[in-house]
Amino acid sequence: MSVPPAVVRVLVCEDQALVRAGFVTILNSQSDLEVVGEARDGRAAIRAAEELNPDVVVMDIRMPLLDGIEATRRLAGPESTSPMKILVVTTFNVDEYVYEALRAGASGFLLKDAPPPELINAVRTVARGESLLAPVVTRTLIGRFAEHVRPATAPASPERDRLKVLTPREHEVLLLISEGLSNAEIAAELVIGHETVKTYVSRILTKLDLRDRVQAVVLAYRAGVAGGADRP
Repeated sequence: MSVPPAVVRVLVCEDQALVRAGFVTILNSQSDLEVVGEARDGRAAIRAAEELNPDVVVMDIRMPLLDGIEATRRLAGPESTSPMKILVVTTFNVDEYVYEALRAGASGFLLKDAPPPELINAVRTVARGESLLAPVVTRTLIGRFAEHVRPATAPASPERDRLKVLTPREHEVLLLISEGLSNAEIAAELVIGHETVKTYVSRILTKLDLRDRVQAVVLAYRAGVAGGADRP
């Protein structure tokens, strides 16, 4: 997990002017957050991100000219040389878009109607190099996402082979991450300290060469070990 800068520079990408203005006002009200740019469509979002190099991009999904999914893919996907940290804002009734954004490289998701403190916390969380899935949709989202990414031959998958570098305890922590548990919940489940969980998560991401917990969830499902199937 990376150390966030003293002041997190944020780019807000949202086509609805009132919503965009609300995000800007909320984020600029915090001394450690600064909105350095705004974009009203996907193409403008990419240009602004490349020019401003923000610490976090707040990205809407439905935008004109180029949607937020494709913009996310270009800024944070596998072909990006310097992946950016992107927080996608969405609504629960467009799950299919969230699946694609997850694959595209988003670091977190938040409901568009979330209260201001949740938006502020989400930006700070993503800036730290952690991932964030809105608590009220995490488990449902992950469960449905499993149907899209679980391979037909999981036991022989290359993804499953990657997990062999993990210790039994790290493997257990990965499974709990894939179920949508927070660090605090994992600590309670395994009866260990919160800092110990953070250490395990950091080791897992390093060993598997993953950017954040979202990528860990994707890998766990593609390996066919998520959802509690491999838990003792």
